[in-house]
Amino acid sequence: MQTIRRILVVVEPQLPEGLALTRAKLIAGVTQSHLHLLVCDKKGDHSALLDDLRSSLTLEGFSATTQQAWDENVHQTIITIQQAEGCGLVIKQHLPDNPLKKAILTPEDWKLLRYCPAPVLMVKTDTPWTGGIILAAVDVGNSDHEHRTLHASIISHGYDIAGLAKGDLHVIAAHPSPMLSAADPTFQLQETIEARYREQCKNFQAQYHISDEHLHVAQGPADVLIPQTTHQLKAVVTVIGTVARTGLSGALIGNTAEVVLDTLESDVLVLKPDEIIALLEERVAQR
Repeated sequence: MQTIRRILVVVEPQLPEGLALTRAKLIAGVTQSHLHLLVCDKKGDHSALLDDLRSSLTLEGFSATTQQAWDENVHQTIITIQQAEGCGLVIKQHLPDNPLKKAILTPEDWKLLRYCPAPVLMVKTDTPWTGGIILAAVDVGNSDHEHRTLHASIISHGYDIAGLAKGDLHVIAAHPSPMLSAADPTFQLQETIEARYREQCKNFQAQYHISDEHLHVAQGPADVLIPQTTHQLKAVVTVIGTVARTGLSGALIGNTAEVVLDTLESDVLVLKPDEIIALLEERVAQR
């Protein structure tokens, strides 16, 4: 996060509290990043609002530009401008979708998480980050190259946020439940499964300097355990990865980041592996 030089801030004129901009100012104050404010709207004229925001930011010592744009839909507009402006982070305030509407149409914020090449910070609360707990969610049981690089990014960003917020980084890792039908009896015993998983975690802890007190190993599905742990720790930010699953499998299964977005009681930073980012950037370039 320290390498980010430009941040895209999605301004929602109908949300006067401006939570996304508040978070952007906190990050830019540490990283000295340029702020590019974007209103996604093809109808109304929001130049007065954007001019006021830019003037205020300039007076506060920030470097800022503004833009109103529209490209087919909200998530595509954000991605188009993110690529054009070379922004290394997108910050947007999240509002839960109507459950009925979500069952019929894929929410715009889900699409943004799937297709945006840059990390996306979804702001959900006005809780101050200062002195808070940052929770990073990892899948230590998956040790393929894609997951290893994703874990490295998740932990790195988690430490960066903990540093700028003067907070503490904690890690949640979920392990599978016992399988009564497993051929190997050891996979039928919860104690054995947890012991094996904790053994796997030791190398991870040593690599990223995570103490036992800051590692939370639990049994069950990640989309349940992550919100539970966030709630228990009163975490202010949850850092999570996504493999940007698309197509029919994505529609049926859904990424954990999408599933937990509405249930998490914290801001959410969503990251992707480098390989996925490259593919998404190529997709944007081909439009």
